[in-house]
Amino acid sequence: MDAGVTADGDGALLVVGDVVTDVVARHRGPLAAGTDTAAVIRTRPGGAGANVACWAAHTGCPDVRLLGRVGEDAADWHERELVASGVRPRLVIDREAATGTVVCLVDTGASAERTFLTDSGASLRLEPADWSDALLEGVARLHLSGYLLFSEPSRALAAVALEAARARGVPVSVDPASAGFLGRLGVDRFLALAEQVDVLLPSRDEAALLTGLPDPVDAAAKLSRHVPLVVAKAGADGALVARAGTVLVRVPAVPATPKDTTGAGDAFTGAFLAALLAGAAPEEAAVAGCRAGARAVERVGGRPPTRG
Repeated sequence: MDAGVTADGDGALLVVGDVVTDVVARHRGPLAAGTDTAAVIRTRPGGAGANVACWAAHTGCPDVRLLGRVGEDAADWHERELVASGVRPRLVIDREAATGTVVCLVDTGASAERTFLTDSGASLRLEPADWSDALLEGVARLHLSGYLLFSEPSRALAAVALEAARARGVPVSVDPASAGFLGRLGVDRFLALAEQVDVLLPSRDEAALLTGLPDPVDAAAKLSRHVPLVVAKAGADGALVARAGTVLVRVPAVPATPKDTTGAGDAFTGAFLAALLAGAAPEEAAVAGCRAGARAVERVGGRPPTRG
């Protein structure tokens, strides 16, 4: 059976990806150029990879591990926050770069849409030397944050981790992470890597960019000719599950009143992977993902509540 669609049973989830500090600025209406715009500003732990790990733990995965890279400036804080969320972190401390920081501008109008200003800092300085095959001991699934692909060192690390997982028969999932960065990386380069993974979890915009097809159903179907399982996240329109060139299921979104859409896709991915590890079929796992995404947009920041 296909590794992308079988149940995993017992085993850990290993996430490799970005750990960053989010500065969330919630404002109402357009920004006032050249002067002040009133906002509520808070600092939160974030990063797509770290968020996925935290949501996977929050939604029931008993053993979630995270490999990431941070600066000395915030290493202790990030480790405490990850542990409080039920994640076992392995954080490489970068002595030369500060922890990555993302300024999230969130319009508090009806859409709660967000715009990111990103300083990747240490997060994309992960390199092959930070990897050990021992990290895969007891691991049933490996998840790679797409942000790893947007710098040469972390792209090389992702390739090493992917090769090690494939050698051990550990299925691998990838979330493309950013349509903006994808455009700069190049669609062909991304798809060359994606063809080696078992599960691809793009957003609607990312799927459109990767295929050139604006219709999300067509885009998900086309991507599933390259990757065994494609689960396309479509926000308020739910999710699509596609295999072998066909969209098999459309999963409706769970109604929610959004405060901040930051991390909603990460919440979906974390809950989806936790459900797969618990033995759910992809279609059932996508339902769990939609539930988590709805909970995420009703919170400020990209993380679930901590256990403490």
